[in-house]
Formats: sequence, C-alpha cells, structure tokens
Amino acid sequence: MKTNARVRLLASTLLMGAGFVAAPGQAQVIAQDQAVEQTNSDGTPVTAESSQGDIVVTGTLIRNPNLVSSSPVAVVGREELTLRQTNTAEEVLRQLPGAVPSIGTAVNNGNGGASFVNLRNLGSNRNLVLIDGKRIATAGLGGQTDLNNIPLALLERMDVLTGGASTSYGADAVSGVVNFVTRSDFSGVDASASQQISQRGDGNYFRADLTIGANFDDGRGNAVFSVGYQEADPIYQGDRPYSSSTISSTTGRAAGGSPTSVPTSLAIAGQSGLLQVNPGSNLLVTPYQDFNFSPYNIFFTPFKRYNMYGSAHYDVSDTVTVYTRGLFSKNRVSTIIAPSGIFGEALTIPGNNPYLPAGIRDQLCSAAGIALGATCNSSTAIPLPEVYRRTVELGPRISEYETTLFDYTAGVRLNLTKSMSLDVYGSYGESQNTQTQSGYVLKSRVQQALNATNTTTCTVTTNGCVPLNLFGQAGSISPEQAAFLNGQSTITTKTQLSQVHALLNGDFGFASPAASTPISFAAGAEYRDYGAQRIPDAYALVPGELGGAGGPVLPVNGGFNVTEFFGEVIAPLVEDKPFFRSLTVEGGIRQSRYKIDATGNPSFNATTWKAGGSWEPIADFKLRGNYQRAVRAPNISELFAPVSTYLVNLTVDPCAGTAPSSNANLAAICLAQGAPAAVIGSIQNPASGQPNATGGGNPNIRPEVADTFTVGAILTPRTLVEGLTISVDYFNIKINQAITEATPADILAACFGNITAASATSTACTSIRRSTTTGRLSGSSATVAGLPQPLTNLGRIATDGIDLGVDYRRDLGFAKLNLNFQGTWTNSNTFQASPNSVARECVGYYSANCLTIQPKFAWNQRTTLTFGDVDLSLLWRHIDTVRYEPGLTPLFSGVITGNTSIAGQNWNFNRIKAYNYLDLGTRIRAAENFEFTILVTNLLDKQPPIVGSNAGSTSYNSGNTYPSTYDAVGRGFRIGGRIHF
Repeated sequence: MKTNARVRLLASTLLMGAGFVAAPGQAQVIAQDQAVEQTNSDGTPVTAESSQGDIVVTGTLIRNPNLVSSSPVAVVGREELTLRQTNTAEEVLRQLPGAVPSIGTAVNNGNGGASFVNLRNLGSNRNLVLIDGKRIATAGLGGQTDLNNIPLALLERMDVLTGGASTSYGADAVSGVVNFVTRSDFSGVDASASQQISQRGDGNYFRADLTIGANFDDGRGNAVFSVGYQEADPIYQGDRPYSSSTISSTTGRAAGGSPTSVPTSLAIAGQSGLLQVNPGSNLLVTPYQDFNFSPYNIFFTPFKRYNMYGSAHYDVSDTVTVYTRGLFSKNRVSTIIAPSGIFGEALTIPGNNPYLPAGIRDQLCSAAGIALGATCNSSTAIPLPEVYRRTVELGPRISEYETTLFDYTAGVRLNLTKSMSLDVYGSYGESQNTQTQSGYVLKSRVQQALNATNTTTCTVTTNGCVPLNLFGQAGSISPEQAAFLNGQSTITTKTQLSQVHALLNGDFGFASPAASTPISFAAGAEYRDYGAQRIPDAYALVPGELGGAGGPVLPVNGGFNVTEFFGEVIAPLVEDKPFFRSLTVEGGIRQSRYKIDATGNPSFNATTWKAGGSWEPIADFKLRGNYQRAVRAPNISELFAPVSTYLVNLTVDPCAGTAPSSNANLAAICLAQGAPAAVIGSIQNPASGQPNATGGGNPNIRPEVADTFTVGAILTPRTLVEGLTISVDYFNIKINQAITEATPADILAACFGNITAASATSTACTSIRRSTTTGRLSGSSATVAGLPQPLTNLGRIATDGIDLGVDYRRDLGFAKLNLNFQGTWTNSNTFQASPNSVARECVGYYSANCLTIQPKFAWNQRTTLTFGDVDLSLLWRHIDTVRYEPGLTPLFSGVITGNTSIAGQNWNFNRIKAYNYLDLGTRIRAAENFEFTILVTNLLDKQPPIVGSNAGSTSYNSGNTYPSTYDAVGRGFRIGGRIHF
C-alpha cells in the first residue's frame, strides 16, 4: 500500500517540479481550490483529463496517473489566470522567471501579428506549444505557435516543462514544452467579461467569453463549446514623458533619431556625410534636424480577436471512445510606426524641375561633374545618389496583420485490456496571415513624380501622376502629391500541418520484485507534414520600393515531412521499503526520418532519447534527475527563405568617425568594403542604429542537437512545517550544431578584431559591403548589402542555472494564508555563432547582440489571504540588475539634454537597477454563481528605466526603454466578472 504522503509528494512533482513558474498554480489563490498536491480527498492522484476525455500528463506519453515523470513540470492554474485578469497566454508566459519576453503585445516594430514564448532565452523556435498534448498549425515560416490563438476561457491549467522533451513530443522541444490543458467534462454555462485601462486613461482592453457544455446519454458523452471576443486600444509612446522624444543611447541627447527627416537630406558624390535642405529651402547645408519618430510608435499593439473552440467525446461502448476537437481563431494585430519616406534611395531629377531651387541644382551638378549653366539646367537626369525625406504628410505607417487559424482533430481510443489502450487520431490545421501595409511611399512613383518640368503634369502621366516638391519644409507635399505617392502592399503567409498519430499505452502486467506498481510503457508512431507559402505582391518584391519597409519580401514555397517511431517506459523498482519509499527509473527513444521538399529530395535521420529516475528515501523527501538528447529540425524559413537584405542593429561602426584617417590599415578595409575615398574619416554610424544585413535559408541545414540535464529535490516536511513544499532543480542545456547566423558584433570582430595589412583582402572583411556614396552600412536595400549573415550549423548555445519553488499554506483561523515563491537563478547563457566567434554571455546584460533581457535572478512571490468568500492577493515580481554588454563601447552616462520633458535628469544608460513590481488584486464571490475580480497592476506606478533608443534591438529596445521586460505603461486597473451555472 502506498501512503497518502507518498502520493502527495509524487503529485507535487507535477506542480512544484520546475520551480520557475512566475504565475503560481491554483493552490496559491484560494484554499478550497488546492491543486498543488493534485490529489482527491482519499489521497489518490487527480486524473487530469482534457476536454476530449483523455488523461494528460505533461512530460511523458505514459498515461498512468500513479506514475510521475522525472522531468520538472510546473503549472499555472485557472485560478491564477483569473486573478491576473489575463487576456493572452503570452502576457503570463513572458513574466515567468525561467522565460524571457518574446514577440508579443509589447513589441511594435518587429511584431509580425503573432505572440510567442521563449523559454530559457534559447529562442522561441526551440520550444514547443501544445493543446492537450497535441500540436496545432504553426504561425509563419519559423515554426512557432501563435499564443494569440490559445482558448484561455476553457483552460484548466498551463503546464510548463523546461529541458528537452523531444523524445516524448518530437522535434522543437529543446528548451521545453508549454502544454495548455483544457477543462474536462465541463457542464453548464460560464460567462465572463473584463475591462482594463491605464491610470492615464489609455490602453483600454475589453474581453468577453461564453462557454457552454453538457454531459449526455447518461454521462457517456460530453460536448463543450466556447466563444470569445477581445479588443485592445494602442498606447502611444508620445503619451509618456520618458518616451515622447527619441534619445540617443550614445550621447544622451533628445534630438531625433533618424536622418530620414524633413526637410530632405542628400548624400552626394565627394561630400562626407549628408547635406540637408536649409530652412529657406534654397541650399544644401550641414544637417541640423533629425526626425523624432518616438511619438508615432506604440507601447501596446492594438488587438482584436474572435475565437471559437469546441470539443466532444463519446463512449460508443465500454471499450471504444470517439473524440473530436475544433479550434477557430481570427485575430487582427496592428503595428504603428513613424511615417514612411525615402530612405537612402538613388534617384534623378531634371534640371528644369519647377520645385528644384537653383542653388541646390547648382550644388548637385557640381558634385556630379555637370557643367553649370545651360548644361546643368537642361540635364534630364541630375543624379541624387542617396535621398532621405520623411513624408510626414502621409501619416504613420500601419501594418495590419489578420490571422485566421483553424485546426481540427478526430480520434478514437480503444481499451484493449484493463491496463492497455490504443489512441489513434488525425489532425489538420491551417493558418493564414495577411499583412496589409499602408502609408508607404512608393519609390517608383517618387521617381515618376520628380520627372516633371511643370507643377501640374509629369513627363509620364500614368496612375494620375502629380509632380513632387521634394525640397520644401514639412507640409510642402500637398494632399494630391501625397495621395499619388501613397501605396498599399499585401503579403500573405500560409502554413499547413497534417498529422496522424497512434499511441499504445499500458503496462506489462508485472512489477519489479521489490515493487507493486506494474512497469508501464508507451509506444507508437507519428507522421507530420508541414507546408508553407509566402506570397508578396509586386510592391513588396522590389528592393526599396516601399519606403522604410526594411527590404524586399520574396516568395517562399516549401515543406517537409517526418515519420517517427517512439517508445517510453517507467519502471518502479522499489516501493515502501526502508529508505526506499520509491525508486523509479524511466527511459525513452524516438527515431525520426525527415524528407525535405527541395531539389534532390534531401533527407536525414534524427534520434532522441532520455533516461531518468527518482528516489524517495522517506515520505517527505524526493530526489530526481533526467538526461535527454533532444533535436530541433530546421524550420521552413531556415530551409527555404530566399537570400535578401534586411535591417539589424548596431550602435558603433569601426569605420565611423576619424579613426580611419590615422590608421592606414583600417582605411584600406573601409575602402575595400565599398566606401569612397572622399568620406574616409567622416563615415557615420548606421542610420537609427540599423545597418543592412543579407542572409537567407539553406536547404542543406541539418538538425541541431541538444543535451539537457536536470537534477533536483522536493521537500515536504509535514511533521516540522505543515503545508510547506520546497523544490529546487538544477538545469543544464547545451545545443551543438546550432542553426545560427553570426551577430553584427561577431561579423565585425572577424574583420576588425585584429587589423593587419592583409585584412583588406580577407573574406571576412570584403564580404561586408557599404554604401558607395556615404560609406555607411545602412542605405537602400537595393544597393547596400551590409553585413553577411548566412545560416550555418556551426553554432553552440549553452545555459545552466537553478530553479527554486516554495509553497506554504496555513489556516490562520480568521483567514487562510497562501505564500508562494517561484524564482530562477541563471548562472550562464552563452551563444557562439561559430568555433572562431566569441562565446557571448548574455545573462545579466543587454545590447543589440543579446536582444531581449535575461536577468541573473528573477522571482515572483504571491501572498494570498482568503477571508471566506473574499481573496486578497499581492504579487511581487523582481527583476535583477542588468548591465550593458561588456567589451562594447560604453553608452551615455550623465545629464539628458535636448527637447524632452526628462531633460536635466541624470541617467546611466550602462546599468539598469533591480526592479520590483507589485500587483494587488481581490476576488469576491458575491453569490453562489457570481464572482468579480479587481486588480491594480504596477501598484506603485514605477517609471521604466531609460537607456536611450539604440542600446539594443529594435524589437525590444523601444521608447528609450525595454517595454517587454519593464512596465512602460504605468499603473493600470482591471475589473472582471464571471457568472456560472
């Protein structure tokens, strides 16, 4: 007989195991909904069923609820989601101590209309997202699952497993798995609505859900259907004092952040740097006015979603159960950024253009070697080598991403014997994301509009051409001119996933001589077929055609399929013996065969395996460990994306400034990369900190291989401290043959790290290409390739650290107390693009190389007091101190200057102090069938840290801060109500 204490300890492994979950499980919310122990009143474990009636145990394919995998699994329960007033799964997951922010609602420039999770900061493409243990159609070419499509209203819990899980679930589960488990056998009606708004009166967010379910045919079947609607308004950076002006991270001056400004700037031959149209609009002078793009950008992306989820299961007989599940979601995410314009494009203008001032015309002709006078005045094409003009008259650039997803599953479960079952299902899903870009200047129409000799008609009159005034001040482009320049572009991305899965589950009918629980197994086969297409329109195809779109978008059509065979076993070796309350071992293996839909039909094999075990010497203490070999197969983007030019992030260019003037070898390198001799000594850093880079997919890429190791302990000292559970786990993940491209710093270091006379002819240097006019690494994507970023299997990624979880529950008499602590200490997270690159440490640092922020130590601590029908709960989130990446040129430190409301404040952009946030909430069960929740987020209204606009990547360093990591909105209020019958 197994004691209740042991059952509680085994089940607590599921919840406290990883110890890193920022959002605690159900147990920390209200006492009567205790779920940490996952037990029934008689001490037997809860059989966690999905809405299709299947037992779901994350981390293993074995469905015996009495056996627990040695992999750490942590749970965020439904009660916690309610208390947080969560609108999307991404909001919770990015606040996990063991995760870092990925693309989500706080990412504007760089958001592709989807939200992802990034466990252990190993990349959103290295973890797997499931619903009830099953994959759904992916979003986009990168193979990630869009969290915007998860049906939160029907969730029972979110299981988060960190470390490799490829043996159980197949490729992609390198850093872990997030499994969304739906509510089982729901019967009744559940209606809920919530509203949230910031203290400043913006960021309005409304959400409503309705769920209806019923059992039928004397309980032999159950069906449930849930619908939901959400709508969110944007929060503009211009509405917060710390983000209303673009502040340089290197100078601390708020003077605008982009040379694509108004009036027009030009780069012309023989001239170092840019020249800008003067206030009198009659000469080109030294630049005096950059563009402040911050007020147009947003901290919170507008969002609208309609979703439906339905599932049913029916016992045809005692041995046959059929089940089905359908998911439909249609959502729209909008990104809003500063106006379009002309971003360094090469154009021409006739000498007799009516808007071309005579003084500027003569300057242009002199630079181009065209004789002044009649020759210049009558020239039909005076060159404009690089043109920069922000078309504020068109308004902001808006990209609307409309995603439609459906995913359908149907299956049958056969109870072959009392202890053996067979589950077979098929699934098909599609996702279509349509990006509509508006407010963009069309380069071809700019050139057409410049080819004019009077103010009313163009030389070529097609499309209703209106001559363009390129040399005036803001507002000089008339509404008619703006309408002609304005273009709308559409890019459609489609993905498909077909699956067939068969799983035999049971036990061998015998146990170890020293145990009573039979040895259990799972074995099966799976087939998955992935396909994806990207279909850009004619405007998106042409480099530089859409002003400020970052480069061409080329078509993609690719796919691959995989056939897999797998097996797992869990064997209790010893039970209920002195010093061996339990001793269990487990193992598993999966063999995969991939076939790529490419020329030559390339294929490859991959083998994953795992081995682990747990030892429970006494009822209150348990040790566990797990070692896994995991793989990640290349996704469709990595296999099939065409080579193109795009934008990356870089603060300092080695060729910028005066250094090449006094270093002949450095100057030779800059010249070899395409910089003209006239600009040596005056080259500028990349515009807005965004150089060009060129890269693409590679059909010869092979899977990356990871070795993951976890070891930990769970302590439940009931005789000493009743209600206390402590878990601690060490994790270690190493990824070899990682599919990577070099960071901008790596690319520059390979060339400029050890400069010699031979450097100028080395491939590492000559493969970097500059503007042949300005020498910059930025410019038109049609002419400036920038930094080379080919994909390889040469990378290595490694991380390790410790997860700690503490849960304490006590009845105080007048109230019930629940304390929960979940924290992660990350010792290291290194990335090495190739054996010759530096092993870059990113834990505790931020930069353009490290992308999002991963603090050394992060924790969540929740304190809940339950007074009868009222819960009062305080959530404390801690983010440790982080610093700018060492070895790079330091950022600004001092008094901020320029046109900003925070001018005069003293900031050190090289360090962000530790941050602590408090969220205070209450839930009141006002009646048997009605409850409401009130939540105040960022209770102390803390201002985010200021680091300037170009300290890190464009996606995560926005509005002079890191809005995905730190609260850039300020204090907010949320209220929700729920009726259930």
